[in-house]
Amino acid sequence: MKACFLNSGQICVSLSRLLVPLSHYREVVEHVRDVAEQFTVGDPSTRVDLGPLASSTQRDRVLSFITCGIDQGARLITGGTEQPPGLAKGYYVRPTVFADVESSMDIAQQEIFGPVLSIIGYSDDDDAVRIANDTSYGLTGCIWSRDLERATRVARRLRMGTVRLNGASDPGAPFGGFKQSGIGREHGHYGLEEFVEWQAIVGSAPATSQLLAAGDSHRGAVDVGARLRDEERDGIGDFFRMTEAANRRP
Repeated sequence: MKACFLNSGQICVSLSRLLVPLSHYREVVEHVRDVAEQFTVGDPSTRVDLGPLASSTQRDRVLSFITCGIDQGARLITGGTEQPPGLAKGYYVRPTVFADVESSMDIAQQEIFGPVLSIIGYSDDDDAVRIANDTSYGLTGCIWSRDLERATRVARRLRMGTVRLNGASDPGAPFGGFKQSGIGREHGHYGLEEFVEWQAIVGSAPATSQLLAAGDSHRGAVDVGARLRDEERDGIGDFFRMTEAANRRP
């Protein structure tokens, strides 16, 4: 629930769809409703769980998605378009949960960027993978399972840049999306490669094939050079060398 409602849903990695096996669907829906109704909304300088949205425009956009979900036949189990109790002013939206959501509905297809959760039932792993991939976006997802091998098998079938198993995280892992969730990666050496320009020298002397790279960014410069040397000529086994120098600018 926190992964959907964090920052009032205004984060790119918000987990706004909850896929639930049909064998446990009813109990999960009831539990999610009870938990969602415990989230408090109000002035973020006080002890609350959710603050306002960024602007009146964003609030109206989120409310329009809630209305659309109702009109398209999803079952509203908590929340809605009414102003939260005691908050006559401000761009607040109540934590909202829909059940019986179809994958084709707008609330399951679009990035709402608000505190709106859609619950979708699935019959088996194949059905879950189909539903999870049935969107134009693919930034991040999460799988919860006692069977890590099964979870890993399913994760490899998902068209998402990051799949977290049982809430795990790694700040050094590459971060980025598939499909309309973007191109390229941040974090670790994968992120540095975004600032590298590779040069291939083709047809050079047989004993020396070179692969050179240089990159520059406003945060600093990184130069990487790699040379494959003739193992037989040099008489050494270590024929690959990479040097890296970093020049940090203030």
